[in-house]
Amino acid sequence: MTDSSSGKNDLIDLRNKIDAIDQDIGRLISERARCAAQVASVKQAQSLETGEPVVFYRPEREAQVLRQAIERNEGPLSDEIYARLFREIMSACLALEDPVTVAYLGPEGTFTQQAALKHFGIFAKAQPMTAIDEVFREVASQSVDYGVVPVENSTEGVVTHTLDNFLSQAGRGVKICGEVVLRIHHNLLISDVTNTKSITRIYSHAQSLAQCRKYLDAKYPKADRIAVSSNAEAARRVKSEWNAAAIAGGMAAEIYGLESFAQNIEDRPDNSTRFLIIGTDEVKPSGNDKTSLVISMHNEPGALHHVLEPFREHGIDLTRIETRPSPSGTWNYVFFIDCMGHIDEQGIQRAITAVKKTASDLKILGSYPIGVL
Repeated sequence: MTDSSSGKNDLIDLRNKIDAIDQDIGRLISERARCAAQVASVKQAQSLETGEPVVFYRPEREAQVLRQAIERNEGPLSDEIYARLFREIMSACLALEDPVTVAYLGPEGTFTQQAALKHFGIFAKAQPMTAIDEVFREVASQSVDYGVVPVENSTEGVVTHTLDNFLSQAGRGVKICGEVVLRIHHNLLISDVTNTKSITRIYSHAQSLAQCRKYLDAKYPKADRIAVSSNAEAARRVKSEWNAAAIAGGMAAEIYGLESFAQNIEDRPDNSTRFLIIGTDEVKPSGNDKTSLVISMHNEPGALHHVLEPFREHGIDLTRIETRPSPSGTWNYVFFIDCMGHIDEQGIQRAITAVKKTASDLKILGSYPIGVL
């Protein structure tokens, strides 16, 4: 037997093995889907007995399943890809029970939409909103199950509009239920009529323009940088302009039929944005959680010390502190704090009790699973 025929037989054997594995995978996915449908029936029966509404999507349960899946990953797929495969299977199975409805900062093609799909999967019913305020209002009125909003970028810092909404009327009754961290890769997008040698206008969101400052200074120093409401809106505008380009992600390029003339033009290769999942229900402990608080203090010396000291005393790890002007008075401030752990844990409860003694107001924004990849 020649080497050529031997290699051909090896290839046939491998393909037969893949076909058999695919058959097993398909059978197990169908079995999992049937179990999910049975779960829905059990929950509906319990709801009839108790009179309580049916809750199909449990953030803490989903986080636990994904963590367990990642722990079982033997390669060669990366943990991120492995988790994404399981996320889509879970999303499809949940759709058999009751598809999750999600509002996100639109229009279609934004990084916020990518974050929504990463967290909930492609089978969620995602609805674009024109502003962060609108996402909050849709969630508060329970017109949707959840919302997705950006909260901070590793290059440009906090998204103040999101924090301010937790202090406004729109934030009443809204709780943080989860988080998603998305690696942000910016592309320079052009249309089929763009003359790349005479680009005079570059559209994008203000933060994206700032995140690509070095590239723009080097390649297009004379082009006008025009900030618009979103990267997707930038892509939409460029579609019919011969002397313009947009900075946006790959999803926007696909949706609006644009070409990625230059890829990964962000100044920092580790550029990431953190998004919050907001809802109206409290989330039970998942085993690896974070708690977010907003604390109002009287304008007096040592106010920040009074906020931080109880957390140090009770061994609570603080992961983020942001200060915003209070809407209740000039030169008063509120502190947004993220700390490790769930609100049900004694250490956090004791720290909060101590802070309340000196704070003028303290609001628990939510305890939620730490983002899985």
